[in-house]
Amino acid sequence: MPPTKRSDDPGARIESLRSMLDEANRAYYVDADPVMSDRDYDRRLEELSDLEAAHPEFASDESPTSRVGGQPVDGFVSVEHALPMQSVDNSYDPDDIAAWVARVRKGLGLGESDSDPVCCCDPKIDGVAISLRYESGRLVQAVTRGDGRRGDDVTAQARAIRAIPLLLAGDEPMPAVLEIRGEIFMTNDVFESINTQRASRDEPLFANARNVTAGTLKSLDPAVVASRRLRFSAHGRGVVEGLESATYSEFLEAIRSRGVPVSPHARTVETLDAMRALLASFQSQRAQLGYGVDGMVVRVDDFALQEQLGSTSKAPRWCVAFKYPADQGETVLEDVAWQVGKGGTLTPRATMQPVELAGTTVRHATLHNIEEIRRKDIRIGDTVVVEKAGEIIPQVVEVRLEARPDSSLPIEPPASCPACGETVQQEGPKLYCMNPECPAQLRERIAWFAGRGQMDIDGLGEKIVDQLVERKLVRHLADLYGLTVEHLADLEGLAEKSATSLVSAIDDSRDRGMARLLASIGIRQVGQAAARTLAKAYPDIDSLLEADCESLQSLPDFGEITAGILHETLHSARGTELLERLRLAGVRWTSDLYGQEDSKGRFAGRTMVLTGTMEHGSRTELARRLESLGATVSSSVSRKTSVLVAGAKAGSKLEKARQLGVEIWDEEKLLSELGEG
Repeated sequence: MPPTKRSDDPGARIESLRSMLDEANRAYYVDADPVMSDRDYDRRLEELSDLEAAHPEFASDESPTSRVGGQPVDGFVSVEHALPMQSVDNSYDPDDIAAWVARVRKGLGLGESDSDPVCCCDPKIDGVAISLRYESGRLVQAVTRGDGRRGDDVTAQARAIRAIPLLLAGDEPMPAVLEIRGEIFMTNDVFESINTQRASRDEPLFANARNVTAGTLKSLDPAVVASRRLRFSAHGRGVVEGLESATYSEFLEAIRSRGVPVSPHARTVETLDAMRALLASFQSQRAQLGYGVDGMVVRVDDFALQEQLGSTSKAPRWCVAFKYPADQGETVLEDVAWQVGKGGTLTPRATMQPVELAGTTVRHATLHNIEEIRRKDIRIGDTVVVEKAGEIIPQVVEVRLEARPDSSLPIEPPASCPACGETVQQEGPKLYCMNPECPAQLRERIAWFAGRGQMDIDGLGEKIVDQLVERKLVRHLADLYGLTVEHLADLEGLAEKSATSLVSAIDDSRDRGMARLLASIGIRQVGQAAARTLAKAYPDIDSLLEADCESLQSLPDFGEITAGILHETLHSARGTELLERLRLAGVRWTSDLYGQEDSKGRFAGRTMVLTGTMEHGSRTELARRLESLGATVSSSVSRKTSVLVAGAKAGSKLEKARQLGVEIWDEEKLLSELGEG
């Protein structure tokens, strides 16, 4: 990309920078031909951010800066797909592919002299299925597959992924509606860097990139999504209005020309023999792709023929997924280490003699849990079969008992936590450290406690948490409330102003209330939904402490196990100490939700969207209050939106609400409806 001269006109420079950055994204993710280094991209993005801050009149929700500046959301709204996202039948045997072709020919009424229908073979990426909806070229909604009929609205998260265009490219008229189905995934390099960081902190390693991708999309903070560098590749369509294409391969080319990433490895074949040859040749290529691919999806290319073949209740008849066999190898198990993670789970990690799998040298594998070790009778010194099937972290699948040496040693579960020496207990197949202040757990506990969906302590990021723990400034969650500006002055990355703001944010978090507090302290199986249920049933934590297990089991969605874990945790010596220390630190125990029922709230049945800057509280807090009164708060405007609440500097969401005829309130109207006007 040639250098550009800076303009004295800030509006022109902003448009120039946006165009440059969008072009760079397309070159990298669509054309696989980068035109800008990461450093140059970040430098231009920073310049654009500074210019937009200085000239808010040029604000735009489609700016590249909006990807990392999105507001955290409070939860996920369930959305019905306009067209269901069906699953695909799997095949593991080349003979099954021949049988599928025969069924397709029969379904199309083809005779012996008729040619096979043209098919398109597309890599099956091991990621998370998503549906992106564009209206007039603008991304308006992103929904996970869910159960195929309903999924979670993750629009804020999708907007943070650079590979997903916010605006479609091209000068020709944009489709009125274009739903693109595809896969969000993580490259091996990014996944391995995340696990390297976790290993340096003695945290359990993630099993595979798909799980991390799914977890990342469930993050309520789009900034977390942006930091994980997720990718996207299209592989299908939903509702389409205004884009003509007769075949799947034409559809891929049409959306690629509009800036949507598609697989460069998709190929059409005209015969069964050509299909078999392509499937065989691609099997050896996939290890070099740099991301997880566990097969190829084979589909009839012609959309009219797809329509003719139709679907069963679960899957279309016009496509099938051919899955490749797992990569396996044999090696010797040398040692087992137990890693302590968030919630105190002890995970066994095998160290083995190096073995080559899928083009990489492997020395470590997961053993899952103690019961899995016992079931497979895995011992140190054994020759084991290691498998890498879409699992970036391999797993031990079996033992070669005939090769077991006399010197092999049974793997014994640790009697005490390897990080803190406290008691270890087994619950189900897993082992847990029962010490809430275990140093191996403390970092993640603090980060979770401070998170957006919990106590919402702005400015308490991972780097600050690491320093607080390393310098022993915080040894217990309650210690956060004793921090002063002087304590924070020497921390890297915190100037005096930032330290003052952080102390203020910590102080503000004292007033979050019972539901947020219960969700933040790391009680197993008690997340935000369960904490809200408790806060509706009990006026304060004191009354919750008086409840017995039977009373807890009677709550909606509380079973015997969850009720037992909750009761035991709250009444354990350490649980009692944790709550008491937080109470002494001034953390509020009372509930804002007591006695409320969402279905009977004043805003029940309304879908609300908040946009712009609010003067009387953050959008997060206002959204939480609306939800407590029965509203559904969404991050995007659609025809299902009941009310858009527009604060200062509202952007494209306000314009879209006007176009759709959605009722619009200002902040004064909202406060009046809340009884505060």
